[in-house]
Amino acid sequence: MKFVFIFILFFQLIACSSQNEVLDKIHGYTMGTSYSVQWRSLASVNSIDAQANIDQILQMVNQQMSTYQADSELSIFNAATPPYEQEISPQLFDVLKQSFSLYELTGGYFDISVGPIVNLWGFGPDKMPTQLPTQDLIEKAQARVGLMDVSLGEQSVKKVKQRYLDLSAIAKGYAVDLVADFLETQGIEHYLVEIGGEMRVKGRKSAAKPWRVAVEKPDENQRSVQKVIEMKTGAMATSGDYRNYFEMNGQQYSHTIDPFTAKPVKHTLASVTVIDQTCARADALATAMLVMGAEKAKLFALKHDVKAYLIERSQSGFSEFSTPAFDRWHAK
Repeated sequence: MKFVFIFILFFQLIACSSQNEVLDKIHGYTMGTSYSVQWRSLASVNSIDAQANIDQILQMVNQQMSTYQADSELSIFNAATPPYEQEISPQLFDVLKQSFSLYELTGGYFDISVGPIVNLWGFGPDKMPTQLPTQDLIEKAQARVGLMDVSLGEQSVKKVKQRYLDLSAIAKGYAVDLVADFLETQGIEHYLVEIGGEMRVKGRKSAAKPWRVAVEKPDENQRSVQKVIEMKTGAMATSGDYRNYFEMNGQQYSHTIDPFTAKPVKHTLASVTVIDQTCARADALATAMLVMGAEKAKLFALKHDVKAYLIERSQSGFSEFSTPAFDRWHAK
């Protein structure tokens, strides 16, 4: 399970000071984390009704894409014996299609078939291991990884070998997009949607204030702000390696798994923030770049003009790197 670490600044969570510009705010829990939605109040939008609709959307995504619910569409596919083909919902089909495309774009660093390795290291629905997996177990798990044995039909997904798909690095971002799209159908043009740190915004918090968010300093010992960003219309996601990990025999093991080594990553890149048009894509790209490590991630972001902000560990603390695409976006 991937955790992301952008958090909304406290002053964004209180009502706008202007009496003429009030924010409606709702909060709840989904996908093992919290969510919050804020928008400029409209007389035609009732916050109670809006929350009911949003909760229904989030429950739908869970029912389609969760690996923690045994009866979700994805869990049923994962448990089935191959060869196997399953008709799926339009939303799950869309996420799988995007995942296949991002797998190709990232050269395999975004790989939703890495689930067996994630579970082996104790970061999925299975319990945390009491001892490190042996090389034999690692190789057996890695043998069950590979998207070449999974394909999409017109509205179905098929596997010819046993495969376990894990959408935790894109599903929350996709859910953010669905909630944002719902708000727009209600005529809301100024909003912030956030699930577990993944977010999408449109418009401004008020006529005088933009939406402002903070990227957390990647320090496992404390919570503090590394950078404040004024968010424009678009989506932002951060992936980091400094909260979800375990220690054994004096070593830290991150939840970020390299599909090529079948082991937790070990490099100096601590977090990656990506700005994109959709939160699903930002979510996935942030994950893939964190897996790559600093140098590969920088080259990838420059090649594909990704709006990315990287924080790397150094001997003096932390160093920052932002791509030209991010700097252009930030300067507007």
